Amino acid sequence: MSACVPTRTNDSDRPGEPSGAARTAHSPPPTPRRFRIAGADLSASVAVFLIALPLSLGIALATGAPLESGLVAAAVGGIVAGVVGGAPLQVSGPAAGLTVVTAELIQRYGWRTTCAITVLAGIAQLGLGCLRVARTALAVSPAVVHGMLAGIGVTIAVAQLHIVLGGSPDSSVLANVASLPGQLADAQPAALGVSALTLTVLLSWPRIPGRIGRIARKVPAALIAVTAASVTAALLGLSLPEVDLPSWSSHALAGLPDGPVLGLVAAVLTTTLVCSVQSLLGAVAVDKMTAKRSDLPPSMRRSNLDRELLAQGASNIVSGSLGGLPVAGVAVRSTANINAGAVSGNSSILHGVWVVAATLLLVPVLELIPLAALAALVMAVGVQMVSLNNIRTVTRHREVLVYAVTTLGVVVLGVLEGVGLGVAVAVGVALHRLARTRITHEVDSRGVHHVRVRGQLTFLAVPRLSRTLHQVPHGTDCVVELDGSFMDHAAYEALQDWQKSHAAQGGEVEVAGRGGARIAEPARASHTCCRPWTPWRNHHCDRPSHAPREAEAETAEPRRAGSHQLASGISAFQRNTAPLVRAELARLAREGQQPTQLFLTCADSRLITSMITSSGPGDLFVVRNVGNLVPLPGAESGDDSVAAAIEYAVDVLKVQSITVCGHSGCGAMQALLSTPPHAGAQTPLKRWLRHGVPSLERMSDAVLPWARLAGRAPADAAEQLCLTNVVQQLEHLREHECVARALERGALELHGMYFHVGEAQAYLLEEADPVFGQVAATALDGDLGEGLEEGSATRA
Repeated sequence: MSACVPTRTNDSDRPGEPSGAARTAHSPPPTPRRFRIAGADLSASVAVFLIALPLSLGIALATGAPLESGLVAAAVGGIVAGVVGGAPLQVSGPAAGLTVVTAELIQRYGWRTTCAITVLAGIAQLGLGCLRVARTALAVSPAVVHGMLAGIGVTIAVAQLHIVLGGSPDSSVLANVASLPGQLADAQPAALGVSALTLTVLLSWPRIPGRIGRIARKVPAALIAVTAASVTAALLGLSLPEVDLPSWSSHALAGLPDGPVLGLVAAVLTTTLVCSVQSLLGAVAVDKMTAKRSDLPPSMRRSNLDRELLAQGASNIVSGSLGGLPVAGVAVRSTANINAGAVSGNSSILHGVWVVAATLLLVPVLELIPLAALAALVMAVGVQMVSLNNIRTVTRHREVLVYAVTTLGVVVLGVLEGVGLGVAVAVGVALHRLARTRITHEVDSRGVHHVRVRGQLTFLAVPRLSRTLHQVPHGTDCVVELDGSFMDHAAYEALQDWQKSHAAQGGEVEVAGRGGARIAEPARASHTCCRPWTPWRNHHCDRPSHAPREAEAETAEPRRAGSHQLASGISAFQRNTAPLVRAELARLAREGQQPTQLFLTCADSRLITSMITSSGPGDLFVVRNVGNLVPLPGAESGDDSVAAAIEYAVDVLKVQSITVCGHSGCGAMQALLSTPPHAGAQTPLKRWLRHGVPSLERMSDAVLPWARLAGRAPADAAEQLCLTNVVQQLEHLREHECVARALERGALELHGMYFHVGEAQAYLLEEADPVFGQVAATALDGDLGEGLEEGSATRA
């Protein structure tokens, strides 16, 4: 469970002792702190190093560069970008996304000129960083970026497939595809066997079940796969091409650029573009991952993109000068760095140091690695770059055309050309959506004319709008429905002029929004004062305005008002919300519910689970009861509905977490405090509240952990009981057999939550502190993301 911020005062500010400021004023200045490396950074650096070593060699192999150039880029990216970078937890090095670009440069200009292009690209990145334009790279459509990576992934996979089969790749994707049948006919069994073993270990290692799997996954799958292939090849005595690291004395450094000026300029721009976009998007992705870790200081959770661009430029200058590959932020290593618990940029720096040590001390070991194993590793990386999740995302946003054009452009023409095509198509799609407006005119059975405008209403649509509006006869009633989010000045004037003219000739015009909701009129004139985007607000105001006040005291009036409120709410849903959610609900009806969370909360009408968790249909399996109670298995309750819901959620729906949510002002907790139910309780409510007695006992027990709010003490005994009740019900949950089984195999997490209604503030609870015997609750803010997220890891 999540943790929180500390609520204890600092030991240094105890009564009778001078404050920290007073002591500082009367004490000598402190000695400078020694440079220290956190243990988390040390362990994370080793994990990243074990991933970077085989990948760096594999990427160098895929580009056709000297193999040691991959190690140079990994070391420089780790050390230089780690020291200077603005995204401390991002790890830089040779990236798979640069493989196609670098391979083309090497084939066209040679290795020494490619290194010079890398240096010039680094200088260009420094210039862009000084101009502080880093965030403009985020304006590129995600469909273009995903398409570029997919095209590069396809190119890598097809090229490395030839090495996997024991051959050599051609210079282009089309040539590789054309020669693939012949390569399959001449496949080398030894290379194919080693490659198959590498892929098998690579794919199966993360899927080892149980406790052994959790331990095994601490070692990177890439390292295990390459090691297994190398050991097998050595034991069987297979004759295969292996890694060849020449002496560093013969290592080729950067030379003067040699080639046509326009070609070199295009090469520098391409390298700069791909390196910068991949690094900046990677930094943004790192920010999203680190936002969930409250053990990090704010400086580690938010990247300085301009500084990161400067760091990438410096890394490319150094790497190119030393004969290394181009450097960019690498998603695989950055993810591993964060998951390993890194807390600063020291982990990236140390990983670079380990790479340097390996290139100096482990050369005999590295030269035992078969090239087929590295090719299989890089081929798997290329296939993973074609992400099905990204394809589903761009399809859902109707940008699959941009994605497909970019991918095909990169595969057939090259990276720069493919990205250019993708950007052009993205701009065209945006203009098409802006200019595409559908205007229809029809008459209903009552003789009312309906003019419906679907899409954005700009000056381009004014001629069609004017033509359609003038088809409405004079003196008739007309409803103009605008289903768009934008109307420019020309369209607004055209509509207003026609509306005034039609009204002057005896007609009546009503301008409505999406779904027919009235707009441009006083709220009191509408059937309801509730806005379509907040249908839950102030439903008590939805009573018919024509109802006489004298009748409100009669018994029949509340019934009529209640039925009107129900019917009005349903009508508003069908008119405003149903058109928006119909497609999603239809999908859920076809596929069935697949929630990831069981949310157990109180039946209080003020608790809107979908609102406080930012969830939608199919996200939460919700169980509500008086007091958010979880009866112990076998307890005398006469109601097994809660236990049945828990069993169904865990065993059938396979939810990944269960959240018990209490709230402020809980009537059940107040009833427990005022009149605790006795053993002979007769009413259903009192019999049910007996399940809350253990919470009452826990609060009065000095031994058992009790709960505190972060930053303040509970307002009163009722709030203290509400918090303690959440902790107690989590203990009851663990007693259920299905929950205990799921917890044992690591398939389920339990969370405690407290919602303060008056403050609209959500809190997550941490487990009991073994020293202070408290369970703390930390407030969630907007930076922690949507829905249920983990809080900080600081003890109360």
